[in-house]
Amino acid sequence: MNMFCFQCQETAQNKGCTIKGVCGKTADVANLQDLLIFMLKAISRNTVKLRENGVEISKATNHFIMESLFMTITNANFDKNRFVERIREAIQLRDELATQLQTKGITLDICPECDCTTWRADTVEEMEAKAATVGVLRTENEDIRSLRELVTYGLKGMAAYAEHAANLDYEDEEIFTFMQEALVATTKDLSADELTGLVLKCGEYGVKTMALLDKANSSTYGNPEMTKVNIGVRNNPAILISGHDLRDMQELLEQTEGTGVDVYTHSEMLPANYYPAFKKYSHFVGNYGSSWWHQNEDFETFNGVILFTTNCIVPPRSTSTYADRVYTTGSSGFAGFPHIADRKEGKPKDFSALIEHAKRLKSPTEIETGEIIGGFAHAQVFALADKVVDAVKSGAIRKFFVMAGCDGRMKSRNYYTEFAEQLPKDTVILTAGCAKYRYNKLPLGDIGGIPRVLDAGQCNDSYSLALIALKLKEVFELNDVNDLPIAYNIAWYEQKAVIVLLALLYLGVKNIHLGPTLPGFLSPNVAKVLVENFGIAGITTPEEDVKMFMA
Repeated sequence: MNMFCFQCQETAQNKGCTIKGVCGKTADVANLQDLLIFMLKAISRNTVKLRENGVEISKATNHFIMESLFMTITNANFDKNRFVERIREAIQLRDELATQLQTKGITLDICPECDCTTWRADTVEEMEAKAATVGVLRTENEDIRSLRELVTYGLKGMAAYAEHAANLDYEDEEIFTFMQEALVATTKDLSADELTGLVLKCGEYGVKTMALLDKANSSTYGNPEMTKVNIGVRNNPAILISGHDLRDMQELLEQTEGTGVDVYTHSEMLPANYYPAFKKYSHFVGNYGSSWWHQNEDFETFNGVILFTTNCIVPPRSTSTYADRVYTTGSSGFAGFPHIADRKEGKPKDFSALIEHAKRLKSPTEIETGEIIGGFAHAQVFALADKVVDAVKSGAIRKFFVMAGCDGRMKSRNYYTEFAEQLPKDTVILTAGCAKYRYNKLPLGDIGGIPRVLDAGQCNDSYSLALIALKLKEVFELNDVNDLPIAYNIAWYEQKAVIVLLALLYLGVKNIHLGPTLPGFLSPNVAKVLVENFGIAGITTPEEDVKMFMA
């Protein structure tokens, strides 16, 4: 096989992509991503050893590991040259840390399982030859492989959220330390039970990371508030910003102010509309289009410049007319798309090139009109707590359904639209992530003024949904969060959804239904453990599942 990747929900036949990724990732890029992870394990062996001997690890090293993990998330970066350069930097960093160990008289920590601590390459050809040998299938035992990858994918999601927090100058050394210790643990001869414990530990640090990001976002931009978001357009040239990074959003709005260029959000950037700090910009128009996999259509009609701040890139079709007006920044990348450099010396990124580009282009074509409502993160829901509690006590709200997670292009995801439509009118949907696009424009109405779809925000804002559940548990004086009238029917796609799932498991949430398929990286035995210990289950049909949940 040319490659092997099964980290996302759409992996071929739910077993693994072996020729080219369903996401569009080519085999050479997939293999180089595996090689970068291989090198991060070597770097982490050195950082763990240094910490054990009282040596502080530099911010630059922590960030290199975090950013590299993020680059390998599904749909984030397709640029082969970026990975080649990153691997070169990884070899240099590993060797610098090894020299630091030797200088301090500390014995080098050689990996007993592989040559990650000693291997080096001078040419791309040497990298590619090595990359073909260090992938997922290198671990022969199916259950150990499954658990190692579950940890690794959790770390990738954690790294994404940690980077967004770090971009706002919120960091936690404990999170970096855990990431590196966990990477090292995947190179050790641990038992299935030990790795299962590490999986739950990953969930614990997932909660810490999402709490840190929540604090970073709300401290910087204010608490999200109930907001009606415009989905129509204006007659000005414009930039469409996609992804998840709010610091990029802030700097783009600052630099476009007074230029005559409007700004719209796309897909997972929609929740930026909910933050008070962004509402002062009169050229911030609203949201355009739908979730990430619609971008081939949405970008065509938008007419303006597109900026990717993180993952969710779909390679343009050969017939696409928008490819020459797409830019990337941060951990995202695609060969041929101009890349906006990272911040230096505390200065903002320079978006002037894409702003000038936007001025030369047509205004967006209107594809819909009206408004959608969101902004129901934990602070806003707590403000409505009395109203919500009264509705539950009176029977006006019979049940809540957590339908957070990801959207995707498989037809089987129509299930979530149909499920939402068939829910009884005395139920409320709690959502976060781009899964909401399956039902956030449906006329589902409200219950006593409470919208039946409460959108908390991005995928990381699933943390808000957990806080809401814990608050309701406190209000109703229950001993177990699972005694609440809350059901979990979550859609997943990539590794940020994995860390959200692990976080919910750590918090004790059980009986989560996950779809449209269970992860292909779960071996039968590991899946059995999750089913028996946590009640993880798949989905069936909307009709059968609504009946089951309501019973």
